[in-house]
Amino acid sequence: MHRANPLAAAALALAVLAGCGDKAEDAKKAQPKPALTVTTVTPQQVMLPVVLAANGNLAAWQEASVGAEASGLRISDVLVNVGDRVRRGQVLARFAADTVRAEAAQAQAAVAEAEAAAAEAANNAARARTLQQTGAMSASQINQYLTAEKTAQARVEAARAQLQQQQVRLNQTQVLAPDDGVISARTATVGAVVNNGTELFRLIRKGRLEWRAEVTSSEIARLTPGTRALVTATSNARLEGRVRTIGPTVDPQSRIAIVYVDVNPLPGPAAGSARAGMFARGEFDLGAQPALTVPQQSLVVREGFNYLMRVLPDNRVNQVKVQIGRIAGDRVEVLSGVDSSTRIVASGGGFLNEGDLVRVTNGPAPTAAAGAASAPNPTAPAAAAVASAAAKVASAAALTASAAASVASQGNKP
Repeated sequence: MHRANPLAAAALALAVLAGCGDKAEDAKKAQPKPALTVTTVTPQQVMLPVVLAANGNLAAWQEASVGAEASGLRISDVLVNVGDRVRRGQVLARFAADTVRAEAAQAQAAVAEAEAAAAEAANNAARARTLQQTGAMSASQINQYLTAEKTAQARVEAARAQLQQQQVRLNQTQVLAPDDGVISARTATVGAVVNNGTELFRLIRKGRLEWRAEVTSSEIARLTPGTRALVTATSNARLEGRVRTIGPTVDPQSRIAIVYVDVNPLPGPAAGSARAGMFARGEFDLGAQPALTVPQQSLVVREGFNYLMRVLPDNRVNQVKVQIGRIAGDRVEVLSGVDSSTRIVASGGGFLNEGDLVRVTNGPAPTAAAGAASAPNPTAPAAAAVASAAAKVASAAALTASAAASVASQGNKP
């Protein structure tokens, strides 16, 4: 009878152990599993640049027309071509000057002849003045000599003017660059006889370009002379510049105004490839303003809308629709939907749905008071059940060991 009691106690302990193990397993199964392990962040206030985007064309800052000043002359040499850089006063083309030189020589001879005649008339007038007091010559004859002197001197002046005109015409047989720049067009052809005023070349003064940006009438007020701009041409050439002036009128049909921006090339692979007539897009720098931003990878796009996954105090997610604004680097401005204290999923939000449980690996955990005030922890009952089952298992194990010791001691008795 005494041996049966320890055996019964051992059997009872084993039964209790098995029952406790089942309860612990059931409690573990009842605990929900996180759908994803995530990292949380909060929106940050940063200074984002404010820019105004615009499109337009590159054009020559000023384009000079170089034409023929002499008339009826033949072009003998063309010394430059399109794209050549020239300096002020550089010879661009020459006309055949043989005829003009001959005419200049003829004018020089006419000056010499007029000067000789003027000298003779001056001598005659001087003699007439000496005889004026003697009465040997009538007053009318004296007046004739004096008038002849003045006439001869006038003829000298006319001959000199004619000579100067021929020298100017001789100088015009060379077409000179009016300023430093780049030849943008050439119509001069060797052998052509051109008239006065015929255009021979076009020159981009100083080689300078400008960006003629098209800005709507509602945005003109945001720009002022001196506003900085960054421009990219279709050749990928990058240029920077500042607003020189804003067009005085707005197109009544398109409501577009032209903003003139002086640009200079920036160093880079495509530097120097910008050309007048190219399409270019750019941005005006309007300063910076504070903005609430989040990482771009935290955004979730669903059905054409932007969402952020907000993490609640119970580690469940809430899908929040947000409105986004400017983008700077890897951050994007959030205009509405969240504030700077909202915990959001940093990445991987696209794998989560409304109400999913997540495991947070960083970020400040909610306080116990906040958690109690917001919602009870659904895992607390399961944790308590597991702890209770563990205690019962330990007690049953001790009882089993005691029963085994009793059986062993009874077996040793005679």
